[in-house]
Amino acid sequence: MTLEIELKFIATPAAIAELPEQLAAFTCEHSAPQKLTNIYYETADNRLRKLDMGLRIRGFDDSYEMTIKTAGKVVAGLHQRPEYNVSIKKPELDLSLFPADIWPEGFDVTALQAELKPLFRTDFVREKWVITYQQSEIELGLDQGHVTAGEQSESLSEIELEIKKGNTGDLLALAALLGKNGGLRLGGLSKAARGYHLAQGNVVREARALPVFHAAPKATVEQALSGMLELALSHWQYHEELWVRGDKTARISVLQGVEAVRQTLVIYGGLIPRKASTELRAALTALAEKLEKKGLDAQETCLSADYLQCKLALTSWLANQAWKPFVDDKSQKKLDGSFKRFADIMLGRTAADLKEAFAQSLTEEGFRDQLARLKRQVIAFHLLSGAYPLEESMAYINVWTELQQAIVQQQHAWEDSARQHAVMQTAFWLNGQPR
Repeated sequence: MTLEIELKFIATPAAIAELPEQLAAFTCEHSAPQKLTNIYYETADNRLRKLDMGLRIRGFDDSYEMTIKTAGKVVAGLHQRPEYNVSIKKPELDLSLFPADIWPEGFDVTALQAELKPLFRTDFVREKWVITYQQSEIELGLDQGHVTAGEQSESLSEIELEIKKGNTGDLLALAALLGKNGGLRLGGLSKAARGYHLAQGNVVREARALPVFHAAPKATVEQALSGMLELALSHWQYHEELWVRGDKTARISVLQGVEAVRQTLVIYGGLIPRKASTELRAALTALAEKLEKKGLDAQETCLSADYLQCKLALTSWLANQAWKPFVDDKSQKKLDGSFKRFADIMLGRTAADLKEAFAQSLTEEGFRDQLARLKRQVIAFHLLSGAYPLEESMAYINVWTELQQAIVQQQHAWEDSARQHAVMQTAFWLNGQPR
């Protein structure tokens, strides 16, 4: 088994054109371009997909390799997935060559193989460089071609950075250097994910509501910090893909993802000093202000250098736990404590803040003045409410959301009644039972 740690970028023709000049600044070992074909397999009932697995046969020259990727994690384009590779003499599946312990207990591998059929394929030319950068060796792969499923096809123009030897910090630093001129966008969808979507008819992806964060049972406060940021990044990345594919309304959800990151840092402000995230917060604030503007061009925005640097800074902050050097023993003890107790305290503070803001009837201008505050705290409720039954928490959150919508839509006749309804609610976290 190997553990992939890599970054995937969508690249513009201009970014690809300047790549050789950029790489000339480093010590590199170049490999001649190769034509690669990947054939992905699945059953009629998507059994591998349900197991969060991907199976392919890769062909290059006269050699073949069978690969299976098992469940992993993706954080803002940073992919980590256990991968098993087996050399084969011809392009025919033989699942018995993989370790038996990658399958669920009692799983019938023989029956699975009998039902597997080619689902989609990727055909592209790959050019590779192994770069010596700081303390690491990092492979850069440039892929250009197509992914095809039946009648459906989509072009590929990607740059991948993968650690061969070294550390994640060097990987992210190299990515920042390569992206300083723009033209790169962290890819939230792998080639396989794009192929599966094409195979399912290439239906239009729909926007998603910001989910409630559910921490693992007995999670610590610090573990929940990572989980909150990953949820926010996932929301951001998903809607960025919708936005660049033509859904203009997805800009608001991208902004909401950015705001969820910022609100997470606010929630943890009493435990993690502000100096631990000074540059990150400045980049997030600048990006949020930019995303507030209507009429932005999605491609221009998401492929800009500032946009990429902000996302890489966040990825680095999270992956390297950059808050650690700034946390004293007292705060670390609190970070090691129960997230459930911490969330209950912060839910109380969030509700108190909103009740103070909306305790009295407001003018139309007064409601507008409190809108940004309301949006932030609604996001906070999503991040802190996961220990309770979803029906109870969402019923409470939705009432505040209705007030937010009344203000945004300038429904002046409904603003005050929505305000009264919101502030009169019973706190579900005081008497409710954890899920």
